[in-house]
Amino acid sequence: MKKTMMLLALVLVLGTVLTGCGKKDAKLGEIKKAGKIVMGTNAEYPPYEFHADVNGKDSIVGLDVSIAQEVAKELGLELEIKDMAFDGLLAALTSGKIDFIVAGMTPTPERMKKVDFSKIYYTAQQGIIVRADEKYNFKTMESLNGKKIGVQMGSTQEEIAQTQVTGADITSITSISDLILQLESKKVDALIVELPVAQVYVAKKPALVIADATPKDDVGGSAIAVQKNNPSLVSELDKVIDRLTTEKKIDQFFVDAAKLMEE
Repeated sequence: MKKTMMLLALVLVLGTVLTGCGKKDAKLGEIKKAGKIVMGTNAEYPPYEFHADVNGKDSIVGLDVSIAQEVAKELGLELEIKDMAFDGLLAALTSGKIDFIVAGMTPTPERMKKVDFSKIYYTAQQGIIVRADEKYNFKTMESLNGKKIGVQMGSTQEEIAQTQVTGADITSITSISDLILQLESKKVDALIVELPVAQVYVAKKPALVIADATPKDDVGGSAIAVQKNNPSLVSELDKVIDRLTTEKKIDQFFVDAAKLMEE
């Protein structure tokens, strides 16, 4: 009788553990059952994601959108895109309003406490945008000390301003376009922006340039974020990233996005 009771208890414990593990790794199954995967992004970050006129229709396009489309295609699902403030993406993911974040997001230790990440799919350097007539005032990062610095709210660049610039007066705004306006109107002295994004804006703004000052390139690259404890979904994302990297499609997506910016 004692052996029987112990065996039953062991079965119950094992069943509870397995059920718990199943719940933790249930997201991929839920997504497939729904028939769609919901991408959260902030479409203010060209060439990663931005609004463009495609065949007379306002559409969200860019490098990250192309990657998300490949994920949906691989899983045989419809892709739905939700555009929101960058600093609200993690909350939307953890609450289940979106299924994954593809938004040029860096997997920092702080973010990894809240969500899990795929492999890095793109690594870019950081750049400093300044007004053209003041370019030679910003040759080193030390020249930014005590200056008014604009960054996207909740971004890696905000962290750079806090840790690599002494005495910075930081202005954090959700929209890159609004930050550009802040710089043009002399409300800030410089912007810290990921280099590909900086290059896109500077190409269209002759009064702005990329300064010689360069942040330390130790912040990592961009990865896809998902809810915690969903290794099956992360594995699928990694497979897509590996394939796109091997086929050199991510580089092509970047070129395609740059072309859309010019139209």
